[in-house]
Amino acid sequence: MKRLYADQICTMTELRDPQKVSDRAGGKPVAIMKNSRCIGYLVPDDATPDEEPRYASMDDVMQAVRDTKAQTAPALEYLRDK
Repeated sequence: MKRLYADQICTMTELRDPQKVSDRAGGKPVAIMKNSRCIGYLVPDDATPDEEPRYASMDDVMQAVRDTKAQTAPALEYLRDK
């Protein structure tokens, strides 16, 4: 069984009036169903982030590795023999 990532659902028939579906959802994403299967999501603009996602640079990644090295060292040491 596939998990739905929305609290509200609608059918293809209900999408004949998308504004009504959007109003009923109250600004939250809606799973669009066809033959009891989710075929997509209707996501209102209010539910999307306002800013662009930030991508990590190589320096950021290396700093994170250094910061977590003490925490991951026991697991890495255990896996070295496997």
